[in-house]
Amino acid sequence: MSFTLTVRDHIMVAHSLTGEAFGPAQRLHGATFVVDAAFRARELDADGVVVDIGDAAAALREITGSLTYRNLDDEPALAGVNTTTEALCRFIADRLAERIADGRLGSGDGRLSSIEVTLHESHVAWASYERDV
Repeated sequence: MSFTLTVRDHIMVAHSLTGEAFGPAQRLHGATFVVDAAFRARELDADGVVVDIGDAAAALREITGSLTYRNLDDEPALAGVNTTTEALCRFIADRLAERIADGRLGSGDGRLSSIEVTLHESHVAWASYERDV
């Protein structure tokens, strides 16, 4: 059992995918994703929250802001990554986890148990990645 707090943002990127499975998406193309970040905790903090919603939204916005209007093929942090929707979910979740680990997000008391990041490509297709923190 756990409590969940979710915040939402979006990114607009350019990228190309590597591999025959991706057909025309191997060419440079644009993508817009709605990004949800769900934070989970087994217990609420003394204020009755999973994590401060403003802090969570600001952390997600900082990460999405570093990606939006960028060609991901040229981003050093994504060098060697086939920037599939699933891989981008993991990238964003890992950046959020770094902020939890270094105390910039959450109370640092170990209550947060996991983060799940979902990228919605459209109203009929999305991918998620969940990791422990």
